[in-house]
Amino acid sequence: MKILIVDDEPKILDIVEAYLTIKKFQVFRAFNGTEAMKKFELVQPNLIVLDHMLPDISDTVICQKIRKISDLPIIMLTAKSTENNILNVLQMGADDYIVKPFSPKELVSRVETVLRRSASPVVTETKGSFDKGMLINYPENKQAFKNQNEVILTPTEFELLTLLASYPKQIFSREQLLKNVKGLEFNVLDRIIDSHIKNLRQKIEDNTRQPFFILTVYGMGYRFGGEKDESYN
Repeated sequence: MKILIVDDEPKILDIVEAYLTIKKFQVFRAFNGTEAMKKFELVQPNLIVLDHMLPDISDTVICQKIRKISDLPIIMLTAKSTENNILNVLQMGADDYIVKPFSPKELVSRVETVLRRSASPVVTETKGSFDKGMLINYPENKQAFKNQNEVILTPTEFELLTLLASYPKQIFSREQLLKNVKGLEFNVLDRIIDSHIKNLRQKIEDNTRQPFFILTVYGMGYRFGGEKDESYN
């Protein structure tokens, strides 16, 4: 597994690289956004650890560029722990975050967890087609199509879609979604799920203000609103 770590502080790069190397990851480094994009294209990493504040290109721009062409996991390093900042980080397209100063062991654990999540499908069903093929989900291949056009989803977004679509009409609380998608050890704010749902809706809904597939059940959580095709090809 190839990990690209992006930070303008050499000490952080040294520490993170040392801990990841112990776990047999192949580590590549970048000191700024420009170098990060070059390394991303050259190396094709399996995961990126990205600093929230870079001196040249903003993390928002980097995430947007990557998300246009790839769904690889992104873990953001941030020095700000406020709720709004964390939600903004996830709305950029990041799958996870860790607040500075951080434990290198915790970061390695987050890397391993996110990689497992991106590699292991939630269900083993070959295909899920909904509303006469308007939305098609392939859990094993980790692909989703809206009106026959592939949509690029992050691992977290894909797991949310797969979980909800696997149980149409069932209501999932935010806590249940966190436990199923992030893991039992993931102890964070419920609103983080709202942020991921918002990003998912922007990719699969025609009108995010009146969603068709991912529905909000006020005071309870979310459910899938699509009708599964039994014989649609």
